[in-house]
Amino acid sequence: MSKKNIIILGAGYSGVQAAKILSKKYKKNNDVEITLIDRNPVHTLMTLLHEVAGGRVEPDSVQIDLRKIFYGSKVNIITEEVKNVDVNKQVLITEFSEYEYDYLILGTGSEPAYFGVPGVEENGFPLWSLDNAIKIRHHIENMFKLASKERNEQKRKAMLTFAVAGAGFTGIELTGELIEWKKKLCRKYNVDQNDIKIMVIEALGNILNILDDKLALKAERYMIKHKVEILTNSAITQVTPDEVNLKDGRKIETRTLVWTCGVQGNSFAKSFGLDLNNRGRVNTNEFMQSIDKENVYVIGDAAFLDEKGKGLPQIVEAALQTAGTAANNIIADIEGTDKKAHKSNYQGFMVSIGSRYAVADAAGIKLTGFFAGALKHLINLLYLFSIGGFYTTVRYLLDEFFNVKERRSIMGGHLAAKSPSIWLVPFRLYLGSMWVLEGVKKLIGEDTFAKASGLHKITDGIGTDSWFLSGNIKMPFDWLHIAADGTASASVEATTTTATTAAATPAPILSSAPGFFQAIMKILMPNPEIAVWFQRIVVCAEIGIGLCLLAGLFTWLASAASAFLAVNFVLSAMAGYDVLWYFFGAIALMAGAGRSFGLDYYVMPWLGKYLGSLWLGKQKPLYKNETSASL
Repeated sequence: MSKKNIIILGAGYSGVQAAKILSKKYKKNNDVEITLIDRNPVHTLMTLLHEVAGGRVEPDSVQIDLRKIFYGSKVNIITEEVKNVDVNKQVLITEFSEYEYDYLILGTGSEPAYFGVPGVEENGFPLWSLDNAIKIRHHIENMFKLASKERNEQKRKAMLTFAVAGAGFTGIELTGELIEWKKKLCRKYNVDQNDIKIMVIEALGNILNILDDKLALKAERYMIKHKVEILTNSAITQVTPDEVNLKDGRKIETRTLVWTCGVQGNSFAKSFGLDLNNRGRVNTNEFMQSIDKENVYVIGDAAFLDEKGKGLPQIVEAALQTAGTAANNIIADIEGTDKKAHKSNYQGFMVSIGSRYAVADAAGIKLTGFFAGALKHLINLLYLFSIGGFYTTVRYLLDEFFNVKERRSIMGGHLAAKSPSIWLVPFRLYLGSMWVLEGVKKLIGEDTFAKASGLHKITDGIGTDSWFLSGNIKMPFDWLHIAADGTASASVEATTTTATTAAATPAPILSSAPGFFQAIMKILMPNPEIAVWFQRIVVCAEIGIGLCLLAGLFTWLASAASAFLAVNFVLSAMAGYDVLWYFFGAIALMAGAGRSFGLDYYVMPWLGKYLGSLWLGKQKPLYKNETSASL
């Protein structure tokens, strides 16, 4: 097979998805080269832009470094702005280089549609990029700041009137964020909440028309309850710096109009010479190929496929599915198999209205409130895990649950409450000491340790009942004692041995180990010889956990190991209720207890940088002439 160059233009949802599919397929095939080109080195989570605009999360929380997504893959990442695409010569032209291709996937996305309304582009605020979101965020806060100093009542009222044009997903989700954010801004700038007016202006007769009417009505009632004024059948005819004019003659005095009334194909695609529909989207066939050039595939918002008399919706699910169709059909073309037509299969729609309320239609199941919000978070997590694995999912959880401010989460502030870790230091030292003591007891022998009247006797050496000595089976499993002694009676003595306290042994929580746990242990410890090695590992683990906690080194891992051992001792029927404090105490120590007067204060930042450089390599700008030779 001759070498094939596949270029993907655009690192949005569809572009990243196509690159992941192709990279997985041709991971070990050097005859296929995959290149992803975008003007930015990051993948932006467009469905979370309203959270940035509404002050809930920081801008970097909605961007993922493309190097993290494609680390270890064969995808070449080029950060350049494309100037033109010559589909006849099959070359992509940037400011610095030219890249030839055999297959081109256009994922250039969309841009706001202004529908010829005078003044919107100049005076409105679109919400279709991170820059847009940041600009809206700064503008809204600045309006509060100016209003707090304004003496003219009419000007002040206009400053505190925030209008959102468009009652689709983006507009309603931004409105929900404004409902919550205004509380903080009012406190910060000493503004009365009753002076704030939030408006939704919609040209159609209802909001969220892609949703079931009942769900849309619930969303509307929620917003009205929070004093949002909703204007339907209210087309905007003109926007000036100080007011919005409606078709029915009304004028709304405001300094803030966020425009979310729809999108069209990216105007950049007009220069390609491909056939476009009246909204600037590239017309495709059922295989997601441009109808002009069969080696040019179009995906996501940039594509128009007539399906049942209408185009594909410009939503994330459609972007991912069209990317899958295009990528798999390129694979089919390379391998000489039949292409498959695109078939849409949407599982539902979810709209959040602030951090604590949402409505959702999940495959016909209607949800509202907490469960709808939880479902949306789950969908986001599944997507993030699919593109970035553990790193991106943990980061999302931190941004959406553990690092939130003003209790703006479906869990409120319960997961985000923080206290100084210094208060955990005494307990960390105590728990560490107890684990070291438990390990030393088992090393020396519990009876020997109990009979020792002085430290010098302990240092004389290990006793005959040490967990380290061959033949001393301390695990209370019958098959081990039958193998060692020919009888199960010895297991009774082992059962009465505690694994966790320095005082007298209490009655075990369980009279015997559960069947499933015994089955697992029988696999791990089939005979006394291996059991003794397990005992030695347990002793070393206890001492190691204790030393780590005392030093505040790898405290999270040591605490997790502490909880794990405690659970195992309970399931082994070797521990009483007093062992449970080892478990619950360890959970408390997971909250960064080693970062106060512990080595984690120094080690964890260094380790984070080291692992980051090991994972991604030394960070440096990507100069295009370094990569052009390979394309």
